[in-house]
Amino acid sequence: MKGTNLDDLVDLLGRWASGRGPLYLLLAARLRALVDDGVLAPGTTLPPDRTLARRLAVGRGTVVAAYDLLRQEGRLVRRQGSGTRVAPLDLPATRAADGVPANPLLQHLLHPPDGVRLLTCAAPPAPPAALFEAYAEAGARLTGVHDLGYAPAGHPALRAALAAYYTGRGLPTTPEEIIVTTGAQQALTLLTGLLVAPGDTVLAETPTYPGALEVFRHAAAVVKPATSIEDVRRRPALAYFVPTARNPDGAVMDVPSRRRLATLAAAHDVPLVDDEVLAELCFSGETPPPVAAFGRGEQVITVGSLSKLVWGGLRVGWIRAPAPVVSRLARLRAVHDLGGEVFSQLAAVALLRRLGEVRAAQVRTLRARHDHLCAELRARLPSWTFEPALGGQTVWVRLPRGDADSFAQVALRHGVAVPPGRSFDPAGGHADRLRLHFLFPRQELSRAVNNLAVAWRSYRADGRTVSRHPLVV
Repeated sequence: MKGTNLDDLVDLLGRWASGRGPLYLLLAARLRALVDDGVLAPGTTLPPDRTLARRLAVGRGTVVAAYDLLRQEGRLVRRQGSGTRVAPLDLPATRAADGVPANPLLQHLLHPPDGVRLLTCAAPPAPPAALFEAYAEAGARLTGVHDLGYAPAGHPALRAALAAYYTGRGLPTTPEEIIVTTGAQQALTLLTGLLVAPGDTVLAETPTYPGALEVFRHAAAVVKPATSIEDVRRRPALAYFVPTARNPDGAVMDVPSRRRLATLAAAHDVPLVDDEVLAELCFSGETPPPVAAFGRGEQVITVGSLSKLVWGGLRVGWIRAPAPVVSRLARLRAVHDLGGEVFSQLAAVALLRRLGEVRAAQVRTLRARHDHLCAELRARLPSWTFEPALGGQTVWVRLPRGDADSFAQVALRHGVAVPPGRSFDPAGGHADRLRLHFLFPRQELSRAVNNLAVAWRSYRADGRTVSRHPLVV
C-alpha cells in the first residue's frame, strides 16, 4: 500500500475551493475526480484528517466530512487504526470494501463477475428483430448523403419525430424543444451540469434509480429524499421523479398526483425532471401522459430513452425542455462530444414509427416473465414480500429479517448478483429490500430464484449451508 505525499496531493487538488457551496462538498468533488480518473490509485493512503486540514487551512470537520462522503459512495475506505485509503477496484458485488453499498449497476458494468447471474443490470439482454430492420432503413437513408454529421442537439429527423411523439401524447412540442443524447444517463448528466452547482440541494423520491443518484453526487449536490410530492415546496435546485413504471418497484403515479406535481413545480419555480425511460412499459398497455402535459409553466423537463424499450446497446436518449434550455444544453454537449452517432438516431426514427408494435411485443413478454418471477418467489421464498409491479422491468422485495447488503454477499457466493435496497435510497434507507429484474427467460428466472432460495437458507443458518435443493447452474 502506498501513501500520498502531502505536497503532491495539495498540488493535485489545485483550486478546489474556488467553486460554490460548502467546502466539504467542494473538497469531496475534487477528490472524487482524482479517484475516478485513476490519479489516486486503488490502495493509496490519504493524509490523516488533521494533517490535511492544517495544510489546506480548513477545519478538521471539513476533511472528515469529505472523507466520510466518499466512504459512503464506496470510493474510500476508512478504518480506525489503519487510516484512509482509496478503495480497491475489484469490490464484492454490491458492497464497497468497508461494508458500504456501492452502485451495483456501475460495479458490474465495470467489473462483470464470471459465472454469476446478474439481477443487477435491468436492461433487455438482446436486441429485437425490429432493431435490425430499423438499422437497414437507416442505412438506406444515409446512401448518397453529403453531410458532416455533427449535430449537438441531435439529427433533425429524430428531433422532429420526438416532437411528434410528445404532441401525440397531449404535450404540444416543437423540434426546438428536443435535444437528443447518448442515452438517458447523459441526459441526466447534462441537466445536472446545467442546473446544479456544488452544494445545491437535489430532491429525489425514494426509492429511485441509483444511476441518477450517482450523477447528483458526482456534481457535489446534497441529495435529499422526497417522502411525498409536497416536498417540492422546499424549493430544491432540482427535483427528480420517476412517475411511470418506477425503477425499482414498477409503481405508476396517478393522474391527480401528476397534475399536483406539475402545479407545485410551477408555483415554487423548481426545475422538475420527469424520467420517462420506462414509461412505455406499463402492463396496462397504456402510457400515462407526461407530467409536463399538466404544467402551465416551463419548469417540467422530460427525459426519455429507447434503451429499456428496445435494447441497452441502442444509446439514444433525449430531453424535452423549453427551447432556451435546449439551446444551452446543446452548447454544453458540444463541449463534450459534438453530438451523437447519426446511424443510431436514424434507426430510432424508424423505431418510433413502429412504436406501438415494438411496445406491444415487449410488454407482452415482460408481463409474462413478471408473473412467472412472482409465482416462483411465492413458491420458493414465501417469507419474502412484494407488491406486483404495474410496469417496468423490476420488482421490489422485502426480506423478513436480516440485512439486504449482507444477504447480497451470500447470494453472490451462490451464483446470483442482486442489488440491495440502500443503493436506491438517497438517505441509505431500505436496508431490508432487494430489487429483482424479470428480463431473463422463464427457465433462467427459475434457476435464479432457486439459487436465491438456497442462499436464503444459508444466510438464515448464519453461514452454515442447509440445502435440500442443489444449485442450478
